[in-house]
Amino acid sequence: MKHSILYLAIFMTGILGACTANVEKENSSDSTVQNYWPEAGVTYEIFVQSFYDSNGDGIGDFNGVTEKLDYVNELGANAIWFMPIMPSPTYHKYDVTDYKAVHPDYGTLDDFKNLLEEAHKRDIKIVIDMIINHTSNEHPWFLEAKKGRDNPYRDYYVWAQKDTIADFLNKKVITLDSDNIRQWHDPGQGEDFYYGFFWGGMPDLNFDNPKVRQEIYDIGRFWLEEVGVDGFRLDAAKHIFPDDRPLDNHAFWKEFRAEMEAIKPDIYLVGEVYDKKEIVAPYLPGLPALFNFDFHYTLLDALNNADGMLLAKKQKEVLDFYQAITPSFIDATFSSNHDQPRLLNELGSDPEKYKQAIAILMTMPGAPYLYYGEEIGMLGLKPDEQIREPFLWDEKSKDTGRATWIEPKYTMDSTVTPLALQVDNPDSYFNHYKGLIALRNQTPALAVGSLELFEEDFPQTVMAYQRVIEGQEFHVFHQLGSEPVEITFAIEGDARAIYELGEVEIGEGKIILGKNSSVVIKK
Repeated sequence: MKHSILYLAIFMTGILGACTANVEKENSSDSTVQNYWPEAGVTYEIFVQSFYDSNGDGIGDFNGVTEKLDYVNELGANAIWFMPIMPSPTYHKYDVTDYKAVHPDYGTLDDFKNLLEEAHKRDIKIVIDMIINHTSNEHPWFLEAKKGRDNPYRDYYVWAQKDTIADFLNKKVITLDSDNIRQWHDPGQGEDFYYGFFWGGMPDLNFDNPKVRQEIYDIGRFWLEEVGVDGFRLDAAKHIFPDDRPLDNHAFWKEFRAEMEAIKPDIYLVGEVYDKKEIVAPYLPGLPALFNFDFHYTLLDALNNADGMLLAKKQKEVLDFYQAITPSFIDATFSSNHDQPRLLNELGSDPEKYKQAIAILMTMPGAPYLYYGEEIGMLGLKPDEQIREPFLWDEKSKDTGRATWIEPKYTMDSTVTPLALQVDNPDSYFNHYKGLIALRNQTPALAVGSLELFEEDFPQTVMAYQRVIEGQEFHVFHQLGSEPVEITFAIEGDARAIYELGEVEIGEGKIILGKNSSVVIKK
């Protein structure tokens, strides 16, 4: 890496540990590690089944996560989001059979409560997946409902006589979050059909029924009061009512939020509304945090097409649009999750693009989510099982906690370097992620500052923006192209680079940026 004499970045020791990029340690008042969660903190998404197996049965479990809380802490994450943990007949557990229990493969409710207690000791918040749009077709409510029209649970679900829905039985518009082409399903009698947006094994609940809403609020109370979680990730939030009833969806989530805040005033709610910003924004009054799918897809497009300002302009547009709806929204950004191919695959297995992706995520506004294993370069392509493969903690012969419930196709010792072999390597993905998270955690402007775009014209492959908060202003440049570029930019006074990735050369009135290089300059 090249450096100018005047602006040599000092390697961050201690807080950042080893890192692939040079990072200058700020003065003591700036370098205090802060917890910006939920507004801008880092949340780590865990699929328990694949994370750490503490009892040798091949399936990850709560006690395994508890053993690895110090790892999550070391990485710098402020919270954990758990994919579904409730009893279910499927491996993914998005079809619940008991809302007030945990899946026995993962351990007991006491095990989970112990995990919570240990996490809270480390100032790590816990968010669980709450799946209320639908249940499993093996849920006791549905087993009762399908017995007949007079059953007291019949109206817990949405039913229609076959002849009234004939035109809809084989018609459906494919959506971003479902490729299911059949929404109405026959439970076996051939007369009444039930509605299941995603799949026949997941019948949708009927939220027009006040009893159903009260059941859901009681479930929320259980997890908040009796168990003690910090918040919920609300699955399929757009589909509580059909797509032609968006106002009813918006109203429900306002009601849900009011009910949950009456139980826990500081509850964190983050919703999955898989759509464009115009559809997403009206959910904000009910769901103050929403996943930013635009960010994910635009990040990939920008890196793969070397389109410098594509993401910065899109993010500025989204933030300004949401700001007009509610000023207190939380923008849940992410570079990958359990529904998309693994990030390294999406970037053509290019390690430089991969490292730059997280550099962009951590220097952009938002409350970023990290998918487990991204920090060690895990791989995976659809189907979904193969993007949820077991975490590699150590070489296979030494990895006593590696889950074995599935035969991995992409993440193996031959394709991914286990964590234990990355920890002492300053160029590893793990240390790169750890360093950038630490930089964000100790730099208020990068965590909660505003996003300002430069008015100057830079080369097509350069992403340029400013992060500004009272007392701090940073210039950020990411060169997404494969060939070096030179930009005209005068560094004034005592301005200095606090972070560099790749080949960066700072000279008089110019900066030269190599392939997938980044620099953060403190004004």
